[in-house]
Amino acid sequence: MKDVLLVLIMIVIGAIIGGVTNSLAIKMLFRPYNPIYIGKKRIPFTPGLIPKRRGELAEQLGKMVVQHLLTPEGIQRKLLDETFTHEMKQWAQKEVASFLESDTTLNDLLAQRFGVENVRDTLEVKTEQWIKTSIKTFCVENRQRPLDQLLPKNWSRKLEKTIPNLTQFILERTKDYFQNEDGKERLSQMIDRFLMGKGTLGNMISMFLGNDRLVDKVQPEIIKFLNDESAQKMIESVLRKEWNKLKEKPLSYYLNKVEEEEIISFIKKTVVERVPVYRWVVEPLNDWTKPYAETIVQNWIPKVVDMAGLALVSRLEGLMQKLNLEDVVKGQVEGFAVERLEEMVLSISRREFKMITYLGALLGGMIGFIQGIIVVFL
Repeated sequence: MKDVLLVLIMIVIGAIIGGVTNSLAIKMLFRPYNPIYIGKKRIPFTPGLIPKRRGELAEQLGKMVVQHLLTPEGIQRKLLDETFTHEMKQWAQKEVASFLESDTTLNDLLAQRFGVENVRDTLEVKTEQWIKTSIKTFCVENRQRPLDQLLPKNWSRKLEKTIPNLTQFILERTKDYFQNEDGKERLSQMIDRFLMGKGTLGNMISMFLGNDRLVDKVQPEIIKFLNDESAQKMIESVLRKEWNKLKEKPLSYYLNKVEEEEIISFIKKTVVERVPVYRWVVEPLNDWTKPYAETIVQNWIPKVVDMAGLALVSRLEGLMQKLNLEDVVKGQVEGFAVERLEEMVLSISRREFKMITYLGALLGGMIGFIQGIIVVFL
């Protein structure tokens, strides 16, 4: 009976020693977190293994992540995967469609996201400043240059080509005017004033011919003159001479005839009215994007995603080198609290650590049993 009791006691003692030893070894992986000193002498095995080797652990983890986990080849395969690109296109289309269909305005959006207030007023002010600066610079640099040198060559050619059309327009409008009753009445008044200015001679002509009869004779002659080819050539020649004179005049000649502020105000008003950006800023997105929404979502977004993916793949290796992920991982691990690291590891491996403790107790009990048997026989 004493032999059996001795064996049991040694089994229990061995199990306790094995379990406690394994449990202590597991805890010494993390604890103590900091070195413990007696006077100036550090107690051995403090801090624990992982806190003590955290720098080396961080360095090795950084190398492992870069060399074996987050490799350029692995990320490139993922980016080029058809399923992944299809999901990215669907996600991008959904986000863009949601954005384009919203009733918010660009003005509100910029105010919320970037703190930019009164975007339209700011745009108009900036536009006016830019126009003013550009015009002043242009005028200073080109004040003495003739108009012919300032106008683009194609503009000058187009303007010259319009002279025959302008001549024809003038002739047609003049004929129409003198053929209607208003023109005839005005011509009659002109003849009357002419004759009155000639004194006795004019009175004699008026008395013998009469004003109406003179108008009836002059009007057809004017129409006949306007229909004559020589009239067209004469007017066209006059217009060309005047145009050539205008081309030779310097820019200062025209600047003296208009106010600079009027030019700036006119250009600004034209830009604000013609460029839709100024209107889009204050209108809801779904108002002005409706005609383009389907094209953007269905056609442009897939192409943009493909282009962005290919651009990222082609530059991925260089980008990862610039990111220096090894140092990033190393810095993160070094700055990670040991308590948090212990909690994370235990949350994953708590059951395995318990099994290691129990296994230590089992092995300790088996060793105690063997020792008990040896003691009994000896």
